[in-house]
Amino acid sequence: MNSNKAIVWVLDFKTGDINGDNVIDYVYLIGNKPYGDKSPFRSNIMLRIIDGRTGKITIIRPKENAGYNPTIFLGDFTAYKTNDILVSIDTGGSGATAYYYIYSYQNDNLKKIFDFEAFNEEYDYEVNYLNNYKAEVISKANNKRYILDLTYKGQEYLSEIYNKDGTLKEPISGWVDPLSGLFPIDFQRNGVYELYAEQSIAGRYHADGLGYVQTSLEWDRNRFVPFFQTVGIFGED
Repeated sequence: MNSNKAIVWVLDFKTGDINGDNVIDYVYLIGNKPYGDKSPFRSNIMLRIIDGRTGKITIIRPKENAGYNPTIFLGDFTAYKTNDILVSIDTGGSGATAYYYIYSYQNDNLKKIFDFEAFNEEYDYEVNYLNNYKAEVISKANNKRYILDLTYKGQEYLSEIYNKDGTLKEPISGWVDPLSGLFPIDFQRNGVYELYAEQSIAGRYHADGLGYVQTSLEWDRNRFVPFFQTVGIFGED
């Protein structure tokens, strides 16, 4: 047998009414992995949806369709009383980022209503170190500014960046990573899911984590919009 042959596997499977006809539909996440290879990497990932009433098969191939731990979640994100489909795929990169898509039946058509790339482009940030052991995170999408107290990082860390009087030795900028987590949460407990999005804040280099930008999103007629955003920091030992 050819050990390099890739075979199609069912990577995840869920059932639920996704088109509003009150009949259970079948949602498969399928993909390739080399025969005999123990690597968790999966490629050629696709959605295969079987209409429970008609038997019609719909195939969707996400733009980014290779990665690790691919999963699907069914839940109502739009308040249309149907199950939408959340696809999550880890990139496996050092930034722990991931690919996320949400698909929803609207007017008898399956439509993509969330795309991680569009989110990453829309939610743009600036990260700047400030005098007196602080850093700022500026969220351009919603015109918010957050101030981080860096004293929890410890004296050794601070002495590399600051003079004894608390002034910066030189200007330093960080950045905010693309999406590293997107979690469905029913904040209102009304059967409709909102989204909790998480992005890592990096300082001088990628492993120099300063915290997380945490954005909560809800569906508003034709798009997800933020209704709450916070910045969380790491605790002190």
